[in-house]
Amino acid sequence: MLTVVGVALVALAGAEAVVATQNRNYTEAALTETGPLRVHGQQLLSALLDQETSIRGYAVSGNRADLVPYEEGVRQERTVTAEMTELIDDYPEIAQELRAVEEQADQWRRLVAEPVINTTETAGTAAGQALLNDQARQRFDGIRSAIDALQAEILTARATVVANIERTGDLLVLLLIIAAVVVAVAGAVLLLSLEKMVIRPLTSLAGQVREVADGDYQHRISGAGPPEFLGLADDVDAMRQKIARDLDEVREARERIEWVNSQLQKQAEELVRSNRDLEQFAYVASHDLQEPLRKVASFCQLLQRRYAGQLDERADQYIAFAVDGAQRMQRLINDLLAFSRIGRLTTGFTEVDLNKVMGDVAGQTEAARQYADAELTWDELPVIRGEEPLLTNLLANLVSNSIKFRRPDVPPKVHVSAKLVDGEWEISCQDNGIGIEPEFADKIFVIFQRLHSKDAYPGTGIGLAIVKKIVEYHGGRVWVDTDSPQGTAIRFTVPATAEDVEAATVKTTADGTTGGEAAAEGESAAPGGPAAPGGTGADGATAGGTGSTAADPESAGPESVGPVGRQTARKDTARASGDGGTDGTKETVR
Repeated sequence: MLTVVGVALVALAGAEAVVATQNRNYTEAALTETGPLRVHGQQLLSALLDQETSIRGYAVSGNRADLVPYEEGVRQERTVTAEMTELIDDYPEIAQELRAVEEQADQWRRLVAEPVINTTETAGTAAGQALLNDQARQRFDGIRSAIDALQAEILTARATVVANIERTGDLLVLLLIIAAVVVAVAGAVLLLSLEKMVIRPLTSLAGQVREVADGDYQHRISGAGPPEFLGLADDVDAMRQKIARDLDEVREARERIEWVNSQLQKQAEELVRSNRDLEQFAYVASHDLQEPLRKVASFCQLLQRRYAGQLDERADQYIAFAVDGAQRMQRLINDLLAFSRIGRLTTGFTEVDLNKVMGDVAGQTEAARQYADAELTWDELPVIRGEEPLLTNLLANLVSNSIKFRRPDVPPKVHVSAKLVDGEWEISCQDNGIGIEPEFADKIFVIFQRLHSKDAYPGTGIGLAIVKKIVEYHGGRVWVDTDSPQGTAIRFTVPATAEDVEAATVKTTADGTTGGEAAAEGESAAPGGPAAPGGTGADGATAGGTGSTAADPESAGPESVGPVGRQTARKDTARASGDGGTDGTKETVR
């Protein structure tokens, strides 16, 4: 139907274009041909009348000046005739009448005008007037009649053109009316066809879809109408079937999730009971188990002091084994208690200046550094949010661990630095010690994991586990940098404050440097006062930084505390103040 209507409208448009072209041509002819021809006919008559009047005047006066209008009339006649000839190509009748006028005018000039002029010049005015008789007047009346016929033919042609203009205009209006009727009829038929072939099937399909959407997923969707609608109905029904299958799977999955949740709830309750039992165990370990251990250790030490040298060598060795075992059990219990308290006994996060923390760490590890002739340096460190005691314990473990796991005959060097990476402070503890093989990089953070015997490097093997737990408690992560060219580099992250991130962004924009890599060459950090050394090493062991006291005989052994050793010249004047700072002179800080 649309094709037929389109073809009809195109045909009507073509016909309208043809009729409009004809109408424009007829209008142009009326304006540029018949109208000017009528004016030229009047001008031609006027030129001939001027010629006839000029001849009569010359015959009366004999004055040569009276022939000027005659000559002008002849020139005007020829000009008008030429212009009319250009306009009458499509009008043969007008051309015929114009030729008749020209012939009549030529005969009049040859038979009347020229003889009168010649006779008047030779014989005088009386002779010239004698030639202007009735026959001469009849000849000029013939010219008048020819011009009247020419004008009548021009009016006839003009009337024909006007009639054609009116006819084509009416035809153009009729074609437009027919096109409007075709469009109206086609629109009505199209609406009825759409109602029957599109709207009704689509409404039916929409109603079935709404039934499915309301929850009746078993309702089969059937289509009607054109093949496209049938295919659409099949596709929608396939989607309904898939949704129904997915809902069944979701229902089954929900039932499984509910069962899993119930099991998780039971496990959570069991974990709560287990945590209560662990807390009770920690209480017992810190109170009930400590008492018999102290008693065993005390009496073993009394036996060792009172009967040393009185018994045989084997008895002294057994007593030494008993004292050592009791003391190691005390350290192990203290380390376990310290590990369990992390994140459980909290004082809340505050602003912590890591430079002050490093001052406290320097004080705690001073004795061990002096014994090992170690050098501790650090860069300018940031202020972060955290618990100061835990962060102090963390850095003290790392520093003392680096000192303990040193290379023979090489003075230990430990350097702590920080840089801002992706909104986090990445803090590194780099030493020049024995290093860690890449395959053991993850193992050292597991509790009680050791890479060396306790005779080679003392400790309980829990230090780096404590470090990892403290870092994770502060929202960071810790790892060993296996790409370190020398020694060991342990790195951990802590969240940076918004002010630090903003300052780093501003600085990067201003001079192209990273705000987290601040350098403070020539500054210094303070070593703190002496304390029992401790730390984590390649085996994850601690030497007293997690709870063992200075009274522990093993913690005062040559592995952790010794005689005061040499420090660098830049650190000879450093003295610890009461708050972990210095009296104004710091250790080297780069």
